[in-house]
Amino acid sequence: LANVEGPLRRAQAGGMLNMAELLKVASVLRALRGITEWRKKCAGARTVLDGRFESLTPNRYLEERITGAVLSEEEMADTASPALASIRRRIRSASARARETLDRMVRSPAYQKFLQDPIVTIREGRFVVPVKAECRGEVPGLVHDTSASGSTVFVEPMGAVDANNQVRVLQSQEKKEMERILRELSAEAGNFADAILGSYAAAVELNVIFAKASLAYKMKATRPKLNREGRIVLRRARHPLIAPDRVVPTDIELGVRFDTLVVTGPNTGGKTVALKTAGLLTLMALCGLLIPAAEGSEISAFDQVLADIGDEQSIEQSLSTFSAHMKNIIGIMGRADGQSLVLLDELGAGTDPVEGAALAESILEALRRKGAKIAATTHYAELKAYALQTPGVENACCEFDVATLRPTYRLLIGMPGRSNAFAISLRLGMD
Repeated sequence: LANVEGPLRRAQAGGMLNMAELLKVASVLRALRGITEWRKKCAGARTVLDGRFESLTPNRYLEERITGAVLSEEEMADTASPALASIRRRIRSASARARETLDRMVRSPAYQKFLQDPIVTIREGRFVVPVKAECRGEVPGLVHDTSASGSTVFVEPMGAVDANNQVRVLQSQEKKEMERILRELSAEAGNFADAILGSYAAAVELNVIFAKASLAYKMKATRPKLNREGRIVLRRARHPLIAPDRVVPTDIELGVRFDTLVVTGPNTGGKTVALKTAGLLTLMALCGLLIPAAEGSEISAFDQVLADIGDEQSIEQSLSTFSAHMKNIIGIMGRADGQSLVLLDELGAGTDPVEGAALAESILEALRRKGAKIAATTHYAELKAYALQTPGVENACCEFDVATLRPTYRLLIGMPGRSNAFAISLRLGMD
């Protein structure tokens, strides 16, 4: 649906809409009519959406007034008014007379030798003929243009001046009549502005609802239970942007038995995907969307989801990878509170491993003191030990199939992972 609030408010205040704006109004009215007709065909038991459908008020009269007068963003129909039809008939007649006069001239042997080409063309809205520059004085008339090379002048012969003048006068009348029609249509649109905008708002809301339903159907999504206690329980959760035939469902838990989840495991094993899945599904639920997870899943209605994911460098500020991450994390630490979900990918990476591990641990402790729920991925063995020794912190890993040397992409909570760098290198072809 096109947004027509601005044009309709302007029309309501007495402004004139252009043809493109009027066509947008007509398209909204056509959509409203289509929605109400569809609802009538589907009539049955009442639903919670009936109130919204009943608030739609199509206006076929105004829709047809606009579409009957305006053909495109730049063209108005002859039938927009009897006066416009009459003016355009006279324009065609006067144009034909002017062209006929010049056609006789370009066919005349007496004039052909002075012409660059035996054609009639238009310059500045007037019919002219192309005359050789050196023969300018042989064709009495008004010069309207010159070719880029200077070898041709475009002359309006005196015999065509009256007919051309009549065309210009009629074109001026046409313009005034078109403006009158636009003002009339705009005034009618302004009279119905409040009703149209009320229906438009309801239609937009219905459009969003049906879009959400369509997405949920395609993703085989379910409605999660919502809480405000910081609990996330995702059963067979699927990343919504990974193709259904490739995505691996996984279980994710946070805020029930522990407030911090430290995810370790192999490179390319799915740690970041698990992190993004938790964040995206939380945001989807907060936006009123069903989530791609099994029944029984639960999402906390966090006030904010704060994330530092990815290794992009800030070229604009010439920051290193580590510095860019730290700048983002410092911002997260300043904003986090007891109603925050914090997602940290490869926490502490990009610097000395010993210092990075110590820094990562201190960041997690600072966020925990603020009451945030945290999921972080890492390669540091020190953080695995930290999770084992600290109440409220739990290890998790992305499963790795030792037999096939391939990750399964399933998240195993309660088990610290290994990076499996050698095994993965062998799988990728290193001898």
